[in-house]
Amino acid sequence: MTTTTLAVLVPLLPFLGAVAGLLLGRTAPGFVRPLAVLPTLTSLVIAALVAVRQSGDAAVNAATELTPTGSVPIELALHIDGFAALVAILVGLVASCVQIYSTGYLRDDPRYPSYAALVSLFTSAMFLVVYSGDLIVLLVGWEVMGICSYFLVGHYWETPQARAASLKAFLVTKLGDVPFLIGLFALATDAGSFRITRVLGAVASGSLDHPTLIALLLLAGVAGKSAQFPLHTWLPDAMAGPTPVSALIHAATMVAAGVYFIARLLPVFEASQAAMVVLAVMAAVTMAGSALAALAQDDIKRVLAYSTIGQLGYMTGALAVGDRGAAVFHLLSHGAFKALLFLAAGVIIHATGTNSLAAMSRMRNLRDRVPDAYWTMTVALLALAAIPPFSGFFSKEAVLGVAEHVITGHTEHAPAAAGWIVLIAGLLTAVLTAAYATRLWLLTFRGRGTEAPDHGRQPLTMTVVLWVLAVPSLAFGGFAFRLLPDWFDGRDLSPTLTTSVLGTGVALVGGIVTYAAWRHTTALTARVPLGAVSAHPEGDAAQVEAEAIASHEPAYGDIAHAPDPADPGRLLLGPLHRHAAAGFHLDAVYTTLFVRPVQAGASLVRFLDREVVETYVRGAGALPRWLGAAVRRAQTGNVQTYVSALLAGTVVLVVAVVLVATGA
Repeated sequence: MTTTTLAVLVPLLPFLGAVAGLLLGRTAPGFVRPLAVLPTLTSLVIAALVAVRQSGDAAVNAATELTPTGSVPIELALHIDGFAALVAILVGLVASCVQIYSTGYLRDDPRYPSYAALVSLFTSAMFLVVYSGDLIVLLVGWEVMGICSYFLVGHYWETPQARAASLKAFLVTKLGDVPFLIGLFALATDAGSFRITRVLGAVASGSLDHPTLIALLLLAGVAGKSAQFPLHTWLPDAMAGPTPVSALIHAATMVAAGVYFIARLLPVFEASQAAMVVLAVMAAVTMAGSALAALAQDDIKRVLAYSTIGQLGYMTGALAVGDRGAAVFHLLSHGAFKALLFLAAGVIIHATGTNSLAAMSRMRNLRDRVPDAYWTMTVALLALAAIPPFSGFFSKEAVLGVAEHVITGHTEHAPAAAGWIVLIAGLLTAVLTAAYATRLWLLTFRGRGTEAPDHGRQPLTMTVVLWVLAVPSLAFGGFAFRLLPDWFDGRDLSPTLTTSVLGTGVALVGGIVTYAAWRHTTALTARVPLGAVSAHPEGDAAQVEAEAIASHEPAYGDIAHAPDPADPGRLLLGPLHRHAAAGFHLDAVYTTLFVRPVQAGASLVRFLDREVVETYVRGAGALPRWLGAAVRRAQTGNVQTYVSALLAGTVVLVVAVVLVATGA
């Protein structure tokens, strides 16, 4: 079987699994779980085989024209280079782990068949984005992911938080998709084709007439999809969905699509120095702002959500300095440890019956209750904090290293200003990342107070995938840049001495300072047991999470202060804590600038429609009705009355004729 045929099967199998799962969900529920897991696992195996055949050499290209569309044809095309081959493996691995995990996590959920089908469709759409060689076909996968995210984030539609979060995610990403679509058409118009290879050829020949405008339009769509400033606010609220969905969205699909898109079309952005500087500033603000917000969150999933935003900022920072190898390297590394963090968090939420870190900090021996989650989450947090030799260290230092190369003049793919912005913001974020990772670990596993609830061992399907993802979180970074250089454009991604020392040093400082702050606040604060949480009844993991979301006001209600006075984040952030916990009030700004004016405009239109337009409509209908009523009264059915009226009318006409004749 040819490589092209195998590549077509990769997105096709999950799609067929989704269709079959929906059709058989009611009539043959026993087939739902195999149809959710097996097609995705098979796609993973085939994606790995495609990567082996591609071997980081020349890209695999194939195309067939879908339909004549005039001067700019749309083609069903494949373009599989080393980046596409590796990202497809990541998508298949995380999606397979999520599907397996979900069989235990949602084992009693009546809506599991539709959930599993949507996850499969989501996976298929991301595969399509990764392998597509035509921008319109890529756009199809891009939009299908947005639709799937709407339904998956709103899976717990009984809770107002889930309904609001799904709507917000859909609207914010669509807001970015409008300029993104315009940018795609402008790019195709300048290049004369939607084919990625021809677009890149047009860029190389200098045929783009409006590179800055096109890059900025595309960047708006990327900011929405990849949750970059200022369109990142939907991602923390999307934690109202099931934890496996959070793992899928944050690690391998949706938010990864925007970064991957820029990496694939990086020469388009490099054609504009202004666009590269804008990209660097966006990455810097995203990195630093999200890290500060993560340090103030009380909800364990929201901490991880803001962490994802920050790590995506590292990826866009690498792209801003013109190195897609470092960006995709961190994308792969982050995908493994972030999926692990979310799935481990799901185990912890089920064990504790709450999302609140403050509540967990009042439970002792939680690590003994969930040993698998404890050890694997520890590995993932060390990778997140970029502590060597975990994978996050190598990929994050690769980003800082390429920024250093731009500053020192070793590469001219980006302006030096972009290098300085990315390096300074990256080092600052490294401190904050280590701080909130340490805080999360301490509050979750070093609690004091009542005994943590014991719900027994988690299903094997939930714990096995944690150890599967722990392997790349620990070992991927150490061998990737040595064994896979061909897949990264042949670039040397080994850490540089300067950034390694600086990055590791500031990370250690952030962790140590946070630990010292925790010891200090713990010594000063008398812990009060939280019996209501520890008494949470055992039940289905998904139901436990839904109840935890619905009742967790500090995360989903009006955020003011974390309820735990021993939280080291409060001491580290000081007066900034309240603002960071609320996401620096960006949602309030959007409400003032956009939501309220739109609502006011809608109210005005409704008033005009009801009081003005409808008045004329009602009047136009009332006049004939009145005339009809008057005429109806004259229809008495009495013949004498009709004859009398006829004679009277005749007399009136005769008199009128006489008068007219006399006057004449």
